[in-house]
Amino acid sequence: MKGIIGAICGDMIGSTREWNSIKTKDFNLFEKRSTFTDDTIMTLAVAKWLCEDRGSEDVLIKNLQKFGNDYPNGGYGGMFLNWLSEESPKPYGSWANGSAMRVSPCAWAADSLEEAQDLARQSAVVTHNHPEGIKGALATCDAIYLAKIGADKEEIRKHIEVRYEYDLDFTVDEIRPWYSFDVSCAGSVPESIVCFLDAEDFEDTIRNAVSLGGDADTQAAIAGSIAGAYYDVPKSIGCEAIRRLDDKLLNAFLDFEDKFMLSF
Repeated sequence: MKGIIGAICGDMIGSTREWNSIKTKDFNLFEKRSTFTDDTIMTLAVAKWLCEDRGSEDVLIKNLQKFGNDYPNGGYGGMFLNWLSEESPKPYGSWANGSAMRVSPCAWAADSLEEAQDLARQSAVVTHNHPEGIKGALATCDAIYLAKIGADKEEIRKHIEVRYEYDLDFTVDEIRPWYSFDVSCAGSVPESIVCFLDAEDFEDTIRNAVSLGGDADTQAAIAGSIAGAYYDVPKSIGCEAIRRLDDKLLNAFLDFEDKFMLSF
């Protein structure tokens, strides 16, 4: 399995550790209370936008608000919650990692890196129009797209370091002891990318992200979105995540799969 399922799996596996952090890779992937949160909800809202009209900002905003208001307990930040209720919502300068957590469908819907970047920027700026918010979405999308087309890890690392000036010269083991909860793109996206770069496979990527003890569901979603393009997502993990989607989210996922994923 490949695709946005990587982000969904990461979100669900990390969902039980967002406010109950751990500093170990030894944990059960899925627990009884593992569920989708705002990371999955907004990823599928972006997926729905891309299925309907990728050129329309109004359609994007409509879907973000519709999905958000349909799942009011998704775990959104306060400013985004306010945005969801506005009649004419405007971007609010966010630099938080919400732009990166929802961007993965843009990489899969694009036929070139430039198109992926354009879609990623569109997906971010309706809320996260701060330069760091845009940068986090772009860097994540670039990593996914490059992984999708077969780039190796060093090519991905170098591209992100040069284009986005993120420092990726560290390992998960080096930062785990002191790393703490951080919702900023600047303080969570590079670490999420390294969780992928430092991993042996998809599952190891997710374990790396959760073991940092930070914003576990979002960082696992970001790392998982990249790993979901580079590796195969084990069917046992992917199917368990799909089983936990409700009908509305499942239909949005399947619609995106039918439109953009049949060749993968």
